[in-house]
Amino acid sequence: MLRIAVPNKGSLSGPAAEMLHEAGYQQRRESKELRIVDPENEVEFFYLRPRDIAIYVSSGRLDIGITGRDLLIDSGAKAEEILPLGFARSTFRYATKPGTARGVEDLGGMTVATSYEGIVAGHLAEHGIDASVVHLDGAVETAIELGVAEVIADVVETGTSLRNAGLEIIGEPIMKSEAVVVRRSGADAEDPKVQQFLRRLQGVLVARTYVMMDYDCRVEQLEKAVALTPGLESPTVSPLHNEGWVAVRAMVPAKEAQRIMDDLYDIGARAILTTAIHACRL
Repeated sequence: MLRIAVPNKGSLSGPAAEMLHEAGYQQRRESKELRIVDPENEVEFFYLRPRDIAIYVSSGRLDIGITGRDLLIDSGAKAEEILPLGFARSTFRYATKPGTARGVEDLGGMTVATSYEGIVAGHLAEHGIDASVVHLDGAVETAIELGVAEVIADVVETGTSLRNAGLEIIGEPIMKSEAVVVRRSGADAEDPKVQQFLRRLQGVLVARTYVMMDYDCRVEQLEKAVALTPGLESPTVSPLHNEGWVAVRAMVPAKEAQRIMDDLYDIGARAILTTAIHACRL
């Protein structure tokens, strides 16, 4: 069986379970379950702390895992990203009191508090900055107020909590993170079981990104309509009973669907419908 590590809690857990369910895999019914077997799909899931997943995968005990890119890099484990999953996106940045520094180039000789020591130490070294890094587990905003550090490095979404603490974001982002699938470095890239798993997740990603659009249009407007809905290869076009009309079907990006419907209507298309895609293979 394919042995897969899945986040057991936190912001990664729910979306990961939802994606795996959409991909056709069984998921645990109770949060206390640490391991389940999906015999129909020949997969065994292990529910682990997100921070530990890359380490377990790098050991070879588990084949692949779902974790955050930030956690993968911070762990220093011999594992590699093989598929970004598009959820749990975040940006990692420095912050400090106004007037302390403008960017990473000003951090020499300072102390940086963070929950991601591996990422920060690597980023400072990459820029040739000699600074100390203090590891804290959460609530790093208070480190500056309590005199533990002059600068913090943390995940930033809106920046509201930093502003409330009297801090400002400085410099360019350290990194951008999201949920990713990881495997042991040097593992067989063509493992058929892993490839099947990745195809299923890629199918979910495509299904979430596109909708199916159907509409009717006059033959003389078909080229304009097809230009608006080119599909992935090309749209399906079928003649209608009424002479001079055709039915068209194509996949279109979900976020552009309403605009495309407006444009189609303007050139004379009618009976324009969109339907969700639940699964696909490209």
